[in-house]
Amino acid sequence: MRNKYTTLWIWLLLCPLAVDYKAGLDDDSHAMQIIMTLPVLFAGLILWLIAPSFSRRSRFRSIITAAIVTTVIGSVVAQLMQDNDFGNYMRTVLPFGLFLLGYLAACRPWQGDRLEQFEKALFWSMVLSLVFSFVYGIATSGGPLDDVRYRIISVTFLGLQGVILHQFVVSKRITKVTLAVLLGTILIELLSVTRSLLVGSVLLFIFATWLSAPSARHLAKAGMRAVVTGLLIIAMAAGAVSFFPDVADHWTQRIFASKETTSGMDPTTITRLAEMKDQYDQVTSTPSSLIAGMGYGAVYHYSPDYLPDLAGQISKKDFYAIHDFAAGHNFWVYQFFAGGLLFGLWMPLAILLALGLGGIAYRVWRRRAPDLLYLPVMGRSLMLLAGLPAMSIGGNPLGPRYSGLVFGVALGLLVATYTRLSYAMQEREALRRAQQGLPKKRRPGTPAPSPAPAVTPVAMPTPVSAHAPALNEGRDPTDTLSRFTSA
Repeated sequence: MRNKYTTLWIWLLLCPLAVDYKAGLDDDSHAMQIIMTLPVLFAGLILWLIAPSFSRRSRFRSIITAAIVTTVIGSVVAQLMQDNDFGNYMRTVLPFGLFLLGYLAACRPWQGDRLEQFEKALFWSMVLSLVFSFVYGIATSGGPLDDVRYRIISVTFLGLQGVILHQFVVSKRITKVTLAVLLGTILIELLSVTRSLLVGSVLLFIFATWLSAPSARHLAKAGMRAVVTGLLIIAMAAGAVSFFPDVADHWTQRIFASKETTSGMDPTTITRLAEMKDQYDQVTSTPSSLIAGMGYGAVYHYSPDYLPDLAGQISKKDFYAIHDFAAGHNFWVYQFFAGGLLFGLWMPLAILLALGLGGIAYRVWRRRAPDLLYLPVMGRSLMLLAGLPAMSIGGNPLGPRYSGLVFGVALGLLVATYTRLSYAMQEREALRRAQQGLPKKRRPGTPAPSPAPAVTPVAMPTPVSAHAPALNEGRDPTDTLSRFTSA
């Protein structure tokens, strides 16, 4: 039975945290954060309860679900063992819980109109987060570009760019809205003077080009199309720089910042390495921490091994005074630090598996059945989820709550559409083999069916009625497809 409020729950799930303006602050009251989070939790639980269920099992879906659930539930074990501050634990693990909630709500066989609402809510909430982060960062900083650039980047910046690149490079659909949003992301990326964002955008562009080429012989054509799109982006960037002449100077300073240190390394890179080294040293210090991790919300510092490399950049007192409990600046290392070998590796592996297997399947299905229902949804979900490892170059994308929720929904949509399209392709293949008189494919290890006993045909008179309907030998194959592509 359809719920008439489903659309409301979808938008209520994704929109409130798009304006989570206090996501990175530790002081002051957190009442507004709680007010914005409660409707999201309520809407996510409602969607999980009213969502349709799959009628067939999927090994891929089971593996991904088990990995995500193990990561989030396993955090309780590490918390009980390490006894970290409970408030720090709750604030750090909440984005991961929202990731799980978004995944469970989206990983269902939703009908086409519901999927459309999911995609609309995702896109416009990310646009809202992009605009709000930029305006709020400018309004609250009010200083030079060096101070503003840290506050104007949305936590789903590269996820939104991935969706737009899918429309430009893969689907070849350029609208005024997507063009305006792309220009806005380029402008913010230039003003932020953040090299990791630039590297992430390039990686997303390469991934989109790979997805758009269903085979090796199409790769050259897709590459030419990507070059044209790249030239368009470069022209936009050049136009944006002309309005902000100081931006080029700041980029030059950032690129050659490594010359200011004694080690010849960039100061930001050194601090990231110092943070990861301390996390690694802590988690490998005891067998129990190596197995179950230090727990979410555990305090970490900078490793003293990197203090000489920062000579002249930071004082010794300030270096040792640094301590933090948030989800770190490196997603992959922090997962190992927080969950250890037993609970920390499953989520990163699940995300990489979903991107790898989903990307390969998308290219194959796009070549064999480009008109397959929900295939564009799978492509956009792939590009949105690809924003997670792209964002992890410069920070932890599951540190803020909103990005955790969005990437969880993206993973859920990807796994759900992969499951449904794999069913549909199996049915298409079975129908094709039946039409050609070929035996049905069997899974490895499945015994062959026993041959049917020979029966001597007996001729019997068959009455023919003038009103009897004719047999329909050419049934519409789309009916078989729709059984697995509609909730």
